[in-house]
Amino acid sequence: VGLHSHGFWRPKPFLDAARFTLSFNSWHRKNHQDSQALWKHEAVQKYLESLSKEYQQVSHQLSAHSLNDFEQRTLRRRCADLSPIAAAFQEIKEAEREVQELEAMCTELDSRDEKQLLELALEEKESLDKKMNMLCRKLFQLLVPKEKYDTSPVILEVTAGRTTGGDICQQFTKEMFDMYQSYADYKRWTFDVVNYTPAEIGGLHHAAAHISGENVYRHLKYEGGTHRVQRIPETGMSSRMQRIHTGTMSVIVLPQPEEVDVKVDPKDLRIDTFRAKGAGGQHVNKTDSAVRIVHLPTGLAVECQQERSQQLNKEIALRTLRAKLYQQVLEKQLSQEQSARKLQLGTRAQSERIRTYNFTQDRVTDHRISYDARNIKEILSGKEALDKLINRLLEFAEIEAVTQYLENLQSLEGGG
Repeated sequence: VGLHSHGFWRPKPFLDAARFTLSFNSWHRKNHQDSQALWKHEAVQKYLESLSKEYQQVSHQLSAHSLNDFEQRTLRRRCADLSPIAAAFQEIKEAEREVQELEAMCTELDSRDEKQLLELALEEKESLDKKMNMLCRKLFQLLVPKEKYDTSPVILEVTAGRTTGGDICQQFTKEMFDMYQSYADYKRWTFDVVNYTPAEIGGLHHAAAHISGENVYRHLKYEGGTHRVQRIPETGMSSRMQRIHTGTMSVIVLPQPEEVDVKVDPKDLRIDTFRAKGAGGQHVNKTDSAVRIVHLPTGLAVECQQERSQQLNKEIALRTLRAKLYQQVLEKQLSQEQSARKLQLGTRAQSERIRTYNFTQDRVTDHRISYDARNIKEILSGKEALDKLINRLLEFAEIEAVTQYLENLQSLEGGG
């Protein structure tokens, strides 16, 4: 969030939240880790009060007849920025008063032992608490500038890691790819497979897909990184001995640029064609329809073998290449940003695990926010349980962005 300077609130022009790790040391880790806890922070209250007062001042100034056209336009823009924030702020204040009244009533009812009325009041309070959290999150979404790429389609890649003891990584990679395909269906997105390299025993070495729809990158940007699996293999010596194996797979999520974003000179490309291969390495067609494109200046290589048409495979491979080249541009921009946060999500060099899927304990743990979810099958089905986990990450990212703003503000007020 941009700093409040000269009486004007401005968002940062570039805040790539997908590229910093959610801080483990922030104050909210010691609280309830939700939007309502951040709302109660004194600095947040102070800041929102100042925005609310500014909105009133700007509204009053707009009624003055002495303003010229430029001043009128500037104030109208400012008023449009502040209006939804001021409205949300007042709405939360009103809900907070209702909660306080209910709490006072519950205390009285408890002392009179009116159990039935107390139960109704407690139900109402629970409903109001949920409303408060929803309103707080809505407010912080208004404060945090929208990501430039949140509405973009993505290229999602999955790659099996390596482990001793067989095909656990390949099997897990296939389950993860299927999970994202199911999630795309759940969100009513379009999921087009770009590349698919199966393993010999039913698993998956590598796959990539182009996913388009509403706010795809916003929902998938935190999936990039290393995912760890812990399970007892279904076959082999380890299964008979009930030995738990650990494996990994990596996910890369690239915002898909428009063609104008990345200029690719045909002279910089080497294009090879070959026959598409299936499981076990056998050729699945008799023509050289598969395409491999190498970008000579960077050495980046992409393949596509999903379509029977060589031309279609070439177009898909070029689209993927542009996404990868654009990712390099983003990383260069981010490396120039002065930030104390660790910028490690979504890169192939990601070494720390972001999530663990423990089949023996039927638990999924997201290590960035210390969040545990039960029922792995529900998560891997790619529906409501996964959506809940992803939304939890989004909420924490919003809280982190507001917290970062507070740290900057306190630093300035302290002369830092």
